[in-house]
Amino acid sequence: MQLQLKKPLVFLDLETTGINIVTDRIVEIALIKVKVDGTEDEKTLRINPEQHIPEETSLIHGIYDEDVKDAPTFKEVAKTLAKFIEGCDLGGFNSNRFDIPLLAEEFLRADLDIDLKKNKFIDVQAIFHKMEKRTLVAAYKFYCNEELVNAHSAMADTKATYEVLKAQLDRYKDVEFEDRKGVKTKPIVNDIDSLSEFSSYDKNVDFVGRIVYNEHGVEVFNFGKNKGIPVEKVLQEQPGYFGWILNSEFPLYTKKVLTQLRFKMMSK
Repeated sequence: MQLQLKKPLVFLDLETTGINIVTDRIVEIALIKVKVDGTEDEKTLRINPEQHIPEETSLIHGIYDEDVKDAPTFKEVAKTLAKFIEGCDLGGFNSNRFDIPLLAEEFLRADLDIDLKKNKFIDVQAIFHKMEKRTLVAAYKFYCNEELVNAHSAMADTKATYEVLKAQLDRYKDVEFEDRKGVKTKPIVNDIDSLSEFSSYDKNVDFVGRIVYNEHGVEVFNFGKNKGIPVEKVLQEQPGYFGWILNSEFPLYTKKVLTQLRFKMMSK
C-alpha cells in the first residue's frame, strides 16, 4: 500500500556503540526519505563515535573501530543530517524508545538545537508489538513473507522497516483493536497522525519518558520517588531536585525539557 503523506516521512535506523541513550554514540545511520509523491531518497553514513566500540556490540552490527576511524564525527555531519530530515516526520523500528532519543542527544552534543518534537513519529515496532508481539526479523517474515538478509545492517533494517509498515497498512485495514480499557477502534489507517498516535506507548514530554503528561495533560515525573507528581509541584517543594537531575546522568534532552518547564513556572 502506498503511504498517504502530507509531508515527507524519513525512516531511520542507527547502529551504535551500545544501548545507553546518555553515554553511547552513533556509528552508522541509514535514512530513507519517502516524499509525498512516493519517490525516495536514501542516505547512509558511517560515523566516528570518538569512543571505543565494544567487541560484543561489533559482533552484532559488524562495525569495528577500524571501520570508522577515518569517518566524520557526528558534529561534522550534524547540519547535513538536520537538513535531510527538516520538515519531515520520522519512522523506525523501536525508534520512539531508542533511535530518536539518541539522535536528539547527538544533535545537542553537537550544539545543534533541533526541535524533533515538531515531527510526528511512527514506531513500526510499537504497531507490531501491539498487534502481533514479535521482533523485526519475525515481522519481516510475518508481514512480507521474506527472510531478512543482513539483519543489523542499518540500511537493510531501515528498508525492512519501511516495507513492514506498508504491509501492516494492508494487513490491518479495518482490523479492530481493543485497548486496556476495553475500547475498540480500527487504528491502522493510512494517516500519519493516526499511526503516530497508535504507535506511541506513553504521552512523553521528553523522549525517554522521564517526564510524561498525565490524564489531565499535566507534566509529571515518571520515575523514582516523585513518580506521578506534577513537575511544577516537585520543583516548588523540592528545589534541590532540579539541580540533582541536571548534575546526574540523565539525557541532555530531558534536562532541556525540565529547564524549559522550570522557566515557564518561574515566569508565571
